[in-house]
Amino acid sequence: MTALPETMTAIEVPEPGGPEALVPATRPLPTPGLGEVLIKVAAAGVNRPDVMQRQGGYPPPPGAPDIPGLEIAGEIVGVGESAGEWQVGMSCCALVAGGGYAEYCLAPAALCLPIPDGLTAVEAAALPETFFTVWTNVFQRGRLQGGESILIHGGSSGIGTTAIQLAVQFGARVFTTAGTLKKCAACEELGAERAINYRDEDFAEIIAELTGGRGVDVILDMVGGAYFQRNLQALALEGRLVIIAFLGGPKADANFLPLMLKRLTVTGSTLRPRTVEQKAEIAAELRDKVWPMLATGRVRPIMDSTFPLAKAAEAHARMESSGHVGKIVLTND
Repeated sequence: MTALPETMTAIEVPEPGGPEALVPATRPLPTPGLGEVLIKVAAAGVNRPDVMQRQGGYPPPPGAPDIPGLEIAGEIVGVGESAGEWQVGMSCCALVAGGGYAEYCLAPAALCLPIPDGLTAVEAAALPETFFTVWTNVFQRGRLQGGESILIHGGSSGIGTTAIQLAVQFGARVFTTAGTLKKCAACEELGAERAINYRDEDFAEIIAELTGGRGVDVILDMVGGAYFQRNLQALALEGRLVIIAFLGGPKADANFLPLMLKRLTVTGSTLRPRTVEQKAEIAAELRDKVWPMLATGRVRPIMDSTFPLAKAAEAHARMESSGHVGKIVLTND
């Protein structure tokens, strides 16, 4: 390892609460173990699971740091044994199970990916959590194929802007929902055929009109209970509903007849608790099938705003305002 400080600044959550619960603290510098690298963090992405952790509703899995932050980019400054291709001095972005809101962060070597050509470290920090989530849910669990159609809820979010672009690149017909005319316009600029303003339009009715009553093949949903019945209504025969969050509540009083009559599949997943080996399989597919799209500019991270690490509370307030389009990122200058 190169000469490194003994301590670092990190963002802690001493007690659950609002954005003000995020406070800077001094922590010992972590040491990379077997299969790990230590990254000097240039930037870290901000995601909804970070907000849930801060609020006390999403504790880190066993063995993960209590520091929030699930995606980072920066320079490798230390390597443990069996770190594969990664060496000190290389730049990368990485998916982590926690610890990203800090000056340094450990990452499994198997979950590190090169920063695509043409992207800065700040842009690369917006990739891992979002792209891993979209790939495993839309393409692995949702089995979206070229020529099919998809409805993406929350199209202006980091997940949504990524899902729209990837679905378009793989030849799907894309619809989405968003909450303002500005957000709808942003989604359509990314390739969505129609962005539905959920505040004054019924997405199930609009999807029926747009598809001649057929419905869509896949729905990526982060709303949950509040949308469940209309999601079933909006799906085509053999359609797949993939639930990744429940901003509208985790429970629903539903009529399951459409599920049976249309032979629907309802599935979902969480990413953070999965094993490194399982996540490494996703990383390998991303590197092979998606990273070339990023390198050529066909797909890009949509950036909303950046905040210094010390102002993590302001970044969370921005996310909870729901005014953002794309990714919010913390930076270490």
